[in-house]
Amino acid sequence: MKVLLISGSPRMNGNTHIALSEIAGTLESEGIGTEIISIGTNAVRGCIACGKCAELGHCIFKDDVYDRIRTCLEEGIDGLVVGSPVYYAGPNGSLCALLDRVFYSLGRYLQYKPAASVAVCRRSGATATFDRLNKYFTINNMPVVPAFYWNNVHGRLPGEAALDGEGMQTMRAIGRNMAWMIKSIAEGGQQRPTPEERIMTNFIR
Repeated sequence: MKVLLISGSPRMNGNTHIALSEIAGTLESEGIGTEIISIGTNAVRGCIACGKCAELGHCIFKDDVYDRIRTCLEEGIDGLVVGSPVYYAGPNGSLCALLDRVFYSLGRYLQYKPAASVAVCRRSGATATFDRLNKYFTINNMPVVPAFYWNNVHGRLPGEAALDGEGMQTMRAIGRNMAWMIKSIAEGGQQRPTPEERIMTNFIR
């Protein structure tokens, strides 16, 4: 069993990484392997709606982060966590550009995998960021992992996230709940729901 954690922060060991590491540590204590991938500081291409992914099975653009995520998904994961710093009450734009491409071209690998989002902020904007990231999951048949509070951690200066006791406790709750969901799905033996034929309704005719 394995969970992929994607950090949307350009800072490799910043507060978002601290929050995701707390989740990863809890998952590993539950016997579930983890991998954290950070978007870093390199430019990230956004989706240009070329449609080539339908033909190729993957995005036409090549970059290290996308390719690493693609490899993880093709090898198989059991859960996904996406974390982001808060920029103007929303996720990092580079992260959203990446997720647009990942979910549009590789979403088939993520169907029915438990997922959680995490927002890291100085003061405010966390719940709006949390809501924005969750939309990737809820359009892709992915069960959203809960905690006892919204999935956010506070911290501005490097390392401050570790001082947010309630935030760190929330991260551990996410890890435990995700482990429980992954194991329940694996042990339950139930088949995935059979989807209906998709109906696409356009509002302009």
